[in-house]
Amino acid sequence: MAKGKGGRAQMPGGGNMNNLLKQAQKMQEQVQRAQQELEESVFSASSGGGMVEMEISGKKQLLSLKIDPEIVDKDDVEMLEDMLIAAFNAAIEEVEKASEEKFKFAQAPGGMGMF
Repeated sequence: MAKGKGGRAQMPGGGNMNNLLKQAQKMQEQVQRAQQELEESVFSASSGGGMVEMEISGKKQLLSLKIDPEIVDKDDVEMLEDMLIAAFNAAIEEVEKASEEKFKFAQAPGGMGMF
């Protein structure tokens, strides 16, 4: 590598290696901060017109589950199971959307293409 002003190594095209390392460190800090924010977030979803509601964390852990007693029918457990699955999948989609939004900065070409 060629030496630039002050004897610092220069990347082809004039880029400074120290600047590149600083950018990488800054990007790593942003990723860690975004990951922590995501993990501390709570996402809500419902199904069956609000008959089943749940909250999950950004770590995709179930935090709460509410079931309207009107839908509990021992002769139709399948319907309840379907609503639980639908609410859980909707909540997971919310986490995925938030994750994509938080880590948009780290995707190429604007970021360094980390994800």
